[in-house]
Amino acid sequence: MHHFLCHLRGNAITVKENRLPMLRPWGYGGADMSERSALAYVFERFPTFTQTFCFREVRELGRQGMLPTIFSIRTPQDEPPQDYPAEFSRNVLYLPEGDELAELIKRQHSERLIPRAMRKCLQAWESPRDRHRVYEAAWIGPRLKAAGIRHVHVHFAGIAARTAYWLKQFYGISFSFTGHANDIFVEEDLPVKLGDLMREAAFVVTVSEFSATYLRDKFPFAAKRVHRVYNGIETDLWPGSELRSDAPPTIVSVGRYIEKKGFLDLIRACGELKAKIAGLRCRIIGDGPQLAEMEALIAELGLGEVVELTGPKSQTEIQEMIGEATVFALPCKLEKDGGMDNLPTVIMEAMCCGRPVVSTRIAGVPEMLVDGKHGRIHELGDVQALAGSLHEYLTNPALAAEHGRAAMEYARGQFAIEQTTGQLKHLLVRYGRAKLTRKAFAEDRELLRSKLAGWI
Repeated sequence: MHHFLCHLRGNAITVKENRLPMLRPWGYGGADMSERSALAYVFERFPTFTQTFCFREVRELGRQGMLPTIFSIRTPQDEPPQDYPAEFSRNVLYLPEGDELAELIKRQHSERLIPRAMRKCLQAWESPRDRHRVYEAAWIGPRLKAAGIRHVHVHFAGIAARTAYWLKQFYGISFSFTGHANDIFVEEDLPVKLGDLMREAAFVVTVSEFSATYLRDKFPFAAKRVHRVYNGIETDLWPGSELRSDAPPTIVSVGRYIEKKGFLDLIRACGELKAKIAGLRCRIIGDGPQLAEMEALIAELGLGEVVELTGPKSQTEIQEMIGEATVFALPCKLEKDGGMDNLPTVIMEAMCCGRPVVSTRIAGVPEMLVDGKHGRIHELGDVQALAGSLHEYLTNPALAAEHGRAAMEYARGQFAIEQTTGQLKHLLVRYGRAKLTRKAFAEDRELLRSKLAGWI
């Protein structure tokens, strides 16, 4: 499809569908409808255990007085047990999926219940690829307009971001997005490109200085609208624990079983260490398409008694396993298509738990820890160096404890969610026309006054 509609700007429309469900605010302290923030989040899937940072961000925005309405394009399926409050599913508006949504929008199209420009777009669409993004916008848009919601924020420059792009074109609702890793580093051949998102977004957030520089250099026309906001974690939920001197030598890692996590290198490093460290254990928490290849390598190296692939675990279980570890390892790699990790949340969580981290020099990882103070950072694919650093910590618990304490202090100061979400909140107010609850606005005003009094 050629971009014959990319120049359009959405105009206000009359909502013809009178059967729209009432949009409810999140259950924060019984806020009424007038307290909503003229803001919505659109997620591809919410909540999901692979993106717990999204859940944390929404909850913290509520604590800071911003009450977004939540849309989820897809309904989570087969999720492992998580610690989500029940209202995080009850208060999400889930879209009809697949053929059901397509048939609904086609019926509205024939009845001329969707904007004329959108009807023209669907009639001229030359490829079936990404057509559902327009359907999704057609379902969400009238609900946003009816509720007076003026801005949408999304995570990842993916499905939800392209849906938000069409919301702007046809309904005049501005959007912003947070870019993370492969969604900005690996370009897909789709009708709406990353450059289109960068051009149309009110502002763009990304999670490291590395990726902020990457986007500014690649899209100089949008450079002034790119902002770095680290992913935040609820530090209180990741309590630190002292490493026991008599604890067995244990490595823990967490992530999807995919190439960019570097788990094959971690398994090879364990092969190097097996004969050198009695009682060595390595637990890799997660699941994914590389499972069979990892299992085959474990069998080939005779590591069945050393490396355990645990499958996915809840946050509580992950905390317990990190607490039992000597060191956390995530030897990230560059994928063949250019994909890579950027700012792995699990590194922050391990640091908050008081464990040193061994990782690689890629994207935002060097911004997360200081080499030789909070852990070790090596070049990509250097299995010998990885094994050497793991050996250093596994055989010297005092050093592991010292670096773990320093990592915990650093992570709690750098990545506290109160701080990172506060930065995002002010971007949403300034550029996204979102608003705070009356109580939060008064609190922010008093905080500003106290700061000004201190400066004078």
